[in-house]
Amino acid sequence: MARMRMVALVSLIALLAPAASAQWKPAKGPLMTRWARGVSPDKAHREYPRPQMVRKDWTNLNGLWDYAVRPKDEPAPEKYDGQILVPFPIESALSGVMKRVTAEQRLWYRRTFAVPADWKGKRLLLHFQAVDWDAAVSLNGKKIGTHRGGYDAFTFDITEAAKPGKDNELIVGVFDPTAAGAQPRGIWYTPTTGIWQTVWLEPVGPRSIQSLKIVPDVDAGCLRLTVIGRGTSEDCRVHATALDAGKEVAAASGKVGQELRLQIAKPKLWSPDTPHLYDLKVALRRDEAKTLCDAVESYFGMRKVSMGKTKDGFLRILLNNQFVFQIGFLDQGFWPDGLYTAATDDALRYDVEVTRKLGMNLARKHVKIEPDRWYYWCDKLGLLVWQDMPSGSTTRDRKQFRRELTRLVEGMGNHPSIIMWIVFNEGWGQNRKDPADTKALVDLVRKLDPSRLVSQASGWADHKVGDIIDVHSYPGPAAPKPEDKRAGVLGEFGGLGLGLPGHTWAKKTWGYRGMADRNQLTTRYVDLLRKVHALKLTRGLSAAVYTQTSDVETECNGLMTYDRAIIKPDIEKVAAANRGEFPPPPIVKPVVPTSQAKGIEWRYTTEKPAKDWAKSDFDDSSWQKGPGGFGTRGTPGSTVRTEWKTPDIWIRRTFELPEAKFTDLHLRIHHDEDAEVYLNGVLAARARAYTVDYEPIAISPKAKAALNKGTNVFAVHCKQTGGGQYIDVGRADLIPRPKEK
Repeated sequence: MARMRMVALVSLIALLAPAASAQWKPAKGPLMTRWARGVSPDKAHREYPRPQMVRKDWTNLNGLWDYAVRPKDEPAPEKYDGQILVPFPIESALSGVMKRVTAEQRLWYRRTFAVPADWKGKRLLLHFQAVDWDAAVSLNGKKIGTHRGGYDAFTFDITEAAKPGKDNELIVGVFDPTAAGAQPRGIWYTPTTGIWQTVWLEPVGPRSIQSLKIVPDVDAGCLRLTVIGRGTSEDCRVHATALDAGKEVAAASGKVGQELRLQIAKPKLWSPDTPHLYDLKVALRRDEAKTLCDAVESYFGMRKVSMGKTKDGFLRILLNNQFVFQIGFLDQGFWPDGLYTAATDDALRYDVEVTRKLGMNLARKHVKIEPDRWYYWCDKLGLLVWQDMPSGSTTRDRKQFRRELTRLVEGMGNHPSIIMWIVFNEGWGQNRKDPADTKALVDLVRKLDPSRLVSQASGWADHKVGDIIDVHSYPGPAAPKPEDKRAGVLGEFGGLGLGLPGHTWAKKTWGYRGMADRNQLTTRYVDLLRKVHALKLTRGLSAAVYTQTSDVETECNGLMTYDRAIIKPDIEKVAAANRGEFPPPPIVKPVVPTSQAKGIEWRYTTEKPAKDWAKSDFDDSSWQKGPGGFGTRGTPGSTVRTEWKTPDIWIRRTFELPEAKFTDLHLRIHHDEDAEVYLNGVLAARARAYTVDYEPIAISPKAKAALNKGTNVFAVHCKQTGGGQYIDVGRADLIPRPKEK
């Protein structure tokens, strides 16, 4: 009868699933990705979530759950507010809710599940891959356990509370104070609250494998493997086999908790260019190997990360004992429709694929820890990872910080793609007055994982510890002063901003340096990378991290739009620049001089003029006269000859253009901040944000067509919102250099 009831229940669930899918729809968010179309209650991250410890028998609990938001001190509700699609955070569109939860509220989840009949006699494990932040779990009215930590996986054995053959009621209460709390957290975009990674059930025997510690040892030509058991006894033995393309290449046996060494003859080394992965099978047996207790499948990569001096005398980061210049993205892992949670596994893979397509070999995962599947794609496709520890702006709860830092290193340490741990980002949460605190945390990470490098902080406060000296420079680039004991890296640079209409989170966007269009973005990126590769040679730079992979909400510094619909710059030119391959820089021939070397007289006003102020025949005789450039002294890269302190300035001047053929006319402009430039009343270019030097900007085709032989008119409006300010404009012809023979 129990079997019949189970079949009936499974059949009922199957019948109800299409109806639930038909009723669910995402909330109306500001922007969606193309992968959102593939999301439904029965297609919500169905992949096995832990690719380095796979069991064949499991049940995915993602899908529609009941949810409620209540005052934080109230008990679990009797009535729920509606349904939410797990594993998408409640603030996201893909959750179907898109609602904020405050620090005075608690988010409740509820669902039922049945235990498959063929799991009878097994221990039942309930896995949460990540819940942000403080989770309390109960099953059938019995408290199962609690967990604090927004990024790490946790597991409960629910065998005693589960009811085989019946509906089991699972309730999860989540408290997340976000910015009001002292817990480690990410950057301050739309927050993530609650379940944001996969939830699943798994049956195991009374003796099982709890975790694996996988450490490649390239110098010794072996894999060092430690198997941690759950409920194991003295008569349990571990048997591990390494395979390459299905063929056994190494094997070892030993006790649970004992380090095993799998000797691999002539190991194929893992690198971005050759991301070779070996398969790994691990079995737990007892009674002299007669009884199989548990078995999992995994994989590993043989690679080594270290430091050493190269022939030029600089201390460098080495991969497999060779210097490989690392260039890559600051990768924040945000999505417009799912926030912390990508719509699908294909979406996760896409970011890695694009990074490699753009000629990069690195991602610095910025104050966020991703699902295991993202690191799997980095392992498989060949992308080096620097992993930040998430951090807030407080040092109040250092015990919790250490606890979550330890979980990060232990939980993600098997991935060959991760080569560096970064304890702090720009001093966020760092005790800058106490170097001993930073040193203690660096020492903790080194003790947990001596096989990788440790950076005490990316940017800002340097307490002279760790393996790395890291500077940030926008747009940059820059390099730290070379040292004998720490390798120098550029942890953040770039930030060239370009918002593309129809692909932005909001109408108003920003970037560290505003770009007029995709062509200018490509040109400026190549220029930056030319300087980065020069610093590699002259300052011993080991790596550079460009901000950033994609736009994030109003921040439009990405080389992709936030919805990943468009790769903004020219892919081939960017990829070549990242590889260090550059065309000769053009010859810049001034056509209409700027005021950089000598002040050129302009008419100007700080009072809003008439609408036709940019036209050639506009009467500007009542405006003031003054030499360019206009601004406040101390603005980076400026030569101020006429002071300008108001929010807006309008400037005009005439210039003579002789009859001549030009190769590639551009504006030459230094602006702080947004500027509009007109030629003979026609909009030539918009320049957003600010620069720190004179830079070329392409002129619109219509403005080029409006140029006359003889007298022409420049009309410029510049708007400033804070900090330094400056505006000066000229024109130049960019002439390609002849190729060297």
